[in-house]
Amino acid sequence: MEYVYAALVLHAVGKPVNEENLKKVLTSAGVKVDETRVKALTAALEGVNIDEAIATAAMMPSGPAAPAPPAGEKKDEKKKEEKKEEEKVSEEEAAAGLGALFGM
Repeated sequence: MEYVYAALVLHAVGKPVNEENLKKVLTSAGVKVDETRVKALTAALEGVNIDEAIATAAMMPSGPAAPAPPAGEKKDEKKKEEKKEEEKVSEEEAAAGLGALFGM
């Protein structure tokens, strides 16, 4: 993230977002500069209108999504249903077994 922040700082002060300037900002912030990441970021930002990208990102909804039911709840329900089915089968089998004892 610090690489993107550095690019935004450069853009905000009107400096060109290039490898040399990114390295200076990152170094002055105490970040160990990764040449590959700097090159990748400058290549990705080439031809991008940063003001437009910021405006588009600002319009994106940032509210929380509808809460999803807890993951464990569905699993618990399935387990309960399976146990009920197993109990029913077990009762039926037990009744059939008892009938066999008495010759039914």
